[in-house]
Amino acid sequence: MKSVVLAHEVDWAGWRAAARALALSDAAPDDVVWSVRNVSDLFAEPEDEAIAAPPGGFTVPRALVTLAETVIQARDPERFALLYRLIWRAHRGEKHILEMTTDPEVQRAQRLAQAVRRDTHKMRAFVRFREVTEPEGTRYVSWFEPEHYIVEANAPFFARRFATMIWSILTPYRSAHWDGEALRFDVGASPSEVPDDDRLEAYWRAYYSSIFNPARLKVGAMRAEMPQKYWRNLPEAAAIPELIRTASGRVDSMVEQPVFSDPRPSRIVAPPAAEHGSPLHEAAREAADCRRCPLWEPATQVVFGEGSPNARVMMIGEQPGDQEDLAGRPFVGPAGQLLDRAMQEAGLDRQTVYVTNAVKHFKFVPRGKRRIHEKPGTGEINACRFWLDLERATIKPALTVMMGATAARAVLGRAVAITRERGQPMPLPDGKGGNTTGFITVHPSYLLRVPDEDAKAREYAAFVADLRRIVELAA
Repeated sequence: MKSVVLAHEVDWAGWRAAARALALSDAAPDDVVWSVRNVSDLFAEPEDEAIAAPPGGFTVPRALVTLAETVIQARDPERFALLYRLIWRAHRGEKHILEMTTDPEVQRAQRLAQAVRRDTHKMRAFVRFREVTEPEGTRYVSWFEPEHYIVEANAPFFARRFATMIWSILTPYRSAHWDGEALRFDVGASPSEVPDDDRLEAYWRAYYSSIFNPARLKVGAMRAEMPQKYWRNLPEAAAIPELIRTASGRVDSMVEQPVFSDPRPSRIVAPPAAEHGSPLHEAAREAADCRRCPLWEPATQVVFGEGSPNARVMMIGEQPGDQEDLAGRPFVGPAGQLLDRAMQEAGLDRQTVYVTNAVKHFKFVPRGKRRIHEKPGTGEINACRFWLDLERATIKPALTVMMGATAARAVLGRAVAITRERGQPMPLPDGKGGNTTGFITVHPSYLLRVPDEDAKAREYAAFVADLRRIVELAA
């Protein structure tokens, strides 16, 4: 019997080295006992490696290694043994083990990975910082209670997202600290270490109220996604009961308003992206765990399309921006508000349109406290085409509108000169959206960047003219 004692609960390097050595020694999984060093010794010097790897080659599928990196974060004491059994089997010849979808051990590992990814999403969505004044300056502190051991893996995300802040994320298991230059981990903490008074609470409540959509209220889904332990730590949660209580009246008042009487209500009355259980709903759920390119890691969340599932017009932009990344919805920022206004002038009913982006994650460069948009590359466009093709095949629009060069490349598979091909209807018999018509125009963000006011007015008028042409083509 061999015993492996890991340094801590997510000692990936220690587990990987031990698993490799054990597999090369042909140690059967039932002959290995895995454990974790006592928490009081968490930051002690590591012991010498007790298991030396014999010479020889060791290869397992990369997908299995990636799965193991995720599953090791699960709060399951049997995960180390489970992962070693999978590694051992792959090393002994089952190279396509992950394709054995009915295998109980594979299913168990995939369920654990899904639970970790769900917990990761909640951490990134629900962490809220409170301002603390210290002798050294201002620090931002947050309390979070994850289901799994995800702090170490997610701390780099927060370091990138809040690079200019000095912050601490406290959890019962582990605490992460960022000093503006380096990450440091410490023992767990308690919620009493987070102050109650918070000048940021008013901001979070106002922000949440501004994006709350009463027409799409599903209290059961909200509580399932945000358990009570998250609600009590969210500053904006104080506003939720009142928003729920007044939702019905707010929906009635919205219905009584003329459609598109205001850019913001035009977005609120738009139909949801998809009903629960529909193909689009399921696609959006799957996209939330997309790892087809590296953009998922720094982004807050995936931003899937929304609108009528029976839309005759599908409008495709480039990628979500900063506000879309935070809200999880396409075209809610300045470009989206301009698009709403132009659609209103052109007579294009927002309720009949499906809006999405070629790339579903926000690509940006941190600059101080701001996140500056960065154009997605060809590889990222190609990686995300899977989701765009799925949306097009599901919606089957009569007209596919490509707003900007990135959207055109994603649909046509080639570079496009907007000024040369703009406004020219083209057939798209590519099997993705049926035999639909394509139409190229500028992205609304282009209009925001035109410096001269006269030129901006001309470009806006041309964009509205394009939208009017779209109404004619889709009729």
